[in-house]
Parts: sequence; C-alpha cells; structure tokens
Amino acid sequence: MSNHKKTLMLLVVTALTLSFVYAQEGMISFGKSSSLDRALFKTKEKEIPLLWKNVNTAPDTWHLEKDLLVCSGHPIGVMRSEKQYENFILHIEWMHMEPGGNSGTFVWSNATPPEGGNLPNGVEVQMLELEWVRLNTKDGVVPPIAYVHGELFGVGGVETVPDTPRGTRSKSIENRCKGKGEWNIYDVVCVDGVVKLSVNGKFVNGIAKATQKKGYICLESEGAEIHFRNIRIIELPSGVITPEQIANELK
Repeated sequence: MSNHKKTLMLLVVTALTLSFVYAQEGMISFGKSSSLDRALFKTKEKEIPLLWKNVNTAPDTWHLEKDLLVCSGHPIGVMRSEKQYENFILHIEWMHMEPGGNSGTFVWSNATPPEGGNLPNGVEVQMLELEWVRLNTKDGVVPPIAYVHGELFGVGGVETVPDTPRGTRSKSIENRCKGKGEWNIYDVVCVDGVVKLSVNGKFVNGIAKATQKKGYICLESEGAEIHFRNIRIIELPSGVITPEQIANELK
C-alpha cells in the first residue's frame, strides 16, 4: 500500500473514531474557535473545532445537516460548549422556522439547570421570531418589538446593568431582526462583564457589570425549530476576575 493511501486511511479512521467518541459522549462538533492573533494577523495557528455537549435535551433535539445545526425545539433545555470562555467575540447566525419561535444563546453560563427547571444561569441573548409579539398579545396590549429583537438579561441569579432598561432587562434601541425563514446575524462581544450585541451589522444593545463573567456558552431549545450556521468564537485576553465570578467547572 502506498504512503498516500495509508495516510488517507489513517485520516478516515481518525475521523470515524472522533465521530464515535463525540456520539458516545453526547457531543456535536460544529463551528470554529480561534485566537485573536490568528484573526488579526492571519498566523498559521489552526482553528479549533467547537464541541457541544447535550445538557438536558433529547438525543434527537440537535442534529447536523451539512453546514447547519438544526434544533427541533423539544424538549426545552440547552446544549453547552465543551469549555468555558471569559473574554471573547461570538459570531452566530440563526433562523427561526416557525412563527413566534423562541430560542436564545447564554453566555457566561453555569450550564446547570436548577432542580425542577430547564434553563441554566448566565446572560441570555434573546432570539425570538418577530410574530411572537402578535401571538402573545394580551388584553389588547402588544409586547414591544424590542423584546423579541436581541434583548439581553441576566438569568438564574446573574445580575447585570442594562444599557436600555426594560426593568432589569436591556432592550434593543432599533429593530433590525428578520422574521422566520430569514437568516439573522448576531455578533456578541463579551469582555469583563460587559456584553455588546450587534444585529445584522449594527450594535443596538448592551449590558454591563455582570456578576458572572466566565462560563459556558449554551444554545437554547425552547419549543420551536431553529437553525444555526457559521458559529465562530475569537478568544480575547483574560481580565481581572475573582473565583466568585466564574461558573463551576463541569466534566
């Protein structure tokens, strides 16, 4: 057997082995992570595949379709990043498939839903389909469109200071979100307890002074089918942080 064929066979066996290991551990490989040096200076450092671990959803809640990560929305729960992140830039593209669909991304999360609950703590970056406001109109009162469009808020005891308050939550100052069947682009900058959100090319929301500022990234399943693509993380330098501001490490 030629060296070329041996190398090809080794690569195939390695890929199959990794796929088997990820499946056994309930992991999905989707997206890439890179250092700031690689992003800025195009160093030869390789991008690292992102691994995601199912926390409390069903085995078929998440699956890959070519370059898409598809979430059925059932049951309610999350999938978490394999490792924790402190300061980083998250690029994520998402598209709801149902009117009024609900989902989101958690940053700096403990990835551990409380007993009797479905969702962990952290800072949530809201992803609601635009029809949600019409479908949730009560007594003639229509919820604000800014609620569905990239609202930011602490959950599970994580506190934040909103840039544009709606109670303890921060609402977007301009609606740039697209409806079902259309892709939305979120760029989420997370640095030293501050989160800034860009929606489809413009920064429109933010929070500060998060009481937890290192943890897992979680993708949320919340009752409706949603698709994700082009997930990229650029890791940034660490800041000054105390043990109390770090989520517990999970195995």
